[in-house]
Amino acid sequence: MIIIMDSEATLFEIDNVIAEVEAKGWQTHISRGSGETIIGLQGRGQSIDPFQLGQMPGVRDTMAITQQFKLASRAFQPENTTFTIGEVTIGGNRLAIMAGPCSVESREQLLQTAHAVKEAGATFLRGGAFKPRSSPYSFQGMGEPGLKLLAEAREATGLPVVTEVMSPARVALVAVYADVLQIGARNMQNFDLLNAVGRAHKPVLLKRGMSATIEDLLMAAEYILAHGNQRVILCERGIRTFDNKYARNTFDVNAIPMLKELTHLPVIADPSHAVGVRRHVPAITLAGVAAGADGVIIETHPDPDQAASDGAQSLTLPQFTELVPQIKAMAEAVGRTV
Repeated sequence: MIIIMDSEATLFEIDNVIAEVEAKGWQTHISRGSGETIIGLQGRGQSIDPFQLGQMPGVRDTMAITQQFKLASRAFQPENTTFTIGEVTIGGNRLAIMAGPCSVESREQLLQTAHAVKEAGATFLRGGAFKPRSSPYSFQGMGEPGLKLLAEAREATGLPVVTEVMSPARVALVAVYADVLQIGARNMQNFDLLNAVGRAHKPVLLKRGMSATIEDLLMAAEYILAHGNQRVILCERGIRTFDNKYARNTFDVNAIPMLKELTHLPVIADPSHAVGVRRHVPAITLAGVAAGADGVIIETHPDPDQAASDGAQSLTLPQFTELVPQIKAMAEAVGRTV
């Protein structure tokens, strides 16, 4: 249930309503926008009579939310969620461009990439220090030394850092160095991890699982939002379908406008993982922007053929530089900016 307060409701009236429902065992979450206050109820409290609640001073209306995802729904918050990381606003009219290597491999590799993508127009630096790999014998990342290199690259370029965290035990460590905590596709339903990043109150980039439905993704976001962490970015990164001969995954472009309709949270596209083939990454990038994505996250590398991971889907630095003006042109075509 949500409780919609009158635009003229006083703080005293709002506090009275909150006290009333919390006394019945409900948790409350507040959304403010368009001049009105919305109180969302969560948990398993005592039964509440909507009519009696609607008679309380300051209450304009009550409404049941039929979706399982309550806090992520547009019913709870009709306006788009926007928030600032560094000097970049996520979820507004300006698209975010996140770029960098799949894995941090060396100081030279990372700083060369960071300076190049910054000059080309990127607004975030992405890079993995801890890597979830299909094979235990593959490169697993540099760990904390990689995080320190990411922090150095941020200092050198001013780009906020996006990097993955894989376990609840490492959330505190990664949060020291990262501006955005990434939850990878394989961990989208690692509920202990979702709870941990929710409690960390750092911005979270939540990637859709490779076999997850749209509702699965939104329910995963709900775990983070339930801790009061409103800074969640959803990411469409392709799903596993019956045809993986010519592409790594299938880019679910449908998911972007559907998510924008269902939720107030910002949505970005990951064309690199979506297609997994370097020459097709630009086309998928532009498709994501055209579909309404609030940003893109693109893998780039100085020498992709020698990359420790995901070289086949990583753009060269000149290819990324060539792509950015195309992103800008597509953004302008759909009424956005970069």
